[in-house]
Amino acid sequence: MVNIGITLGDPAGIGPEIVAKSINAIKNRKFKITLFGDMDNYNKTLDYCSLHMENQKNLNFINTGTGEPVETGKVTANAGKIAYKSIETAVQFALAGKVDVISTAPINKEAIIKAGSPYIDHTTMLKALTNSKFTTTLFEVKKLRITFLSKHMSLMDAVKFVKYENVYNAIIDTEKSLKLLGFMEPDIAVAALNPHSGEGGMFGMEEKNEIIPAIEKARETMKVIGPVPADSVFYLASKGKYDAVLSLYHDQGHIAAKTYDFAHTVSMNIGLPFLRTSVDHGTAFDIAGKNMADYVSMKEAILTAEKYGVTYKKRLKLLGY
Repeated sequence: MVNIGITLGDPAGIGPEIVAKSINAIKNRKFKITLFGDMDNYNKTLDYCSLHMENQKNLNFINTGTGEPVETGKVTANAGKIAYKSIETAVQFALAGKVDVISTAPINKEAIIKAGSPYIDHTTMLKALTNSKFTTTLFEVKKLRITFLSKHMSLMDAVKFVKYENVYNAIIDTEKSLKLLGFMEPDIAVAALNPHSGEGGMFGMEEKNEIIPAIEKARETMKVIGPVPADSVFYLASKGKYDAVLSLYHDQGHIAAKTYDFAHTVSMNIGLPFLRTSVDHGTAFDIAGKNMADYVSMKEAILTAEKYGVTYKKRLKLLGY
């Protein structure tokens, strides 16, 4: 039975609420749960959401609270410390084999920085704490899976990043990621950057000079096609034609996934010694503590952790990544 470690995120945000609601909503649970976060804050969440119910029993709780009260809806160093400690402790448990997979509720970058963390987000934090060689972010929403050539950079810089070596390496990492999830011979599509895949250079030379050569090189050892026009490739993937699409910049892939089904979009970090799944939204301080948060994305993140967690660990060992 898979043991899922769930971090409650920033305790001043909606993290504890969406985790509590998700646990309550998953009936006939066939996996173990270990929670990491502020226990007092979580119990208060159960109270205001009226969730003292059967599904909240039999949870292993690792308290990372500081003993100071949490100021709901506010950015504070205290909340940042609790959030950081919950992640750090969950990683320690995962590396020790005490949990198989980690699912994370949202943190607040400003609070983490106030707490003195040298890392501003989950991805950089997890990569550093595990000394991982590569990490890939992969979105999954139903049949649609998306990886990213670049993430947090300006659109101008993202276009400059579309270079042969970068595209080739991203294709390689996409194949590795899919194999770790159990796809033995994945079909990968690379999205085009320019309209109509550049139309032979009429609308930009990136396809001709950088993307196509990278695809041709990758095709020597794997199944990859493209560049496929971005206005159709994500639709085709959502219908099952491709196992994943390599998006060439942040919003290209985010818009595709979230327009298709925002609530069910799950983000995964692949390349760590364990799988990490998460929601793809923030802490929503404006509705924290009000029993207004939609928990569907968190529920999907937990169920995705159950779906892939054990397979990931087995494939990681088998493939030697």
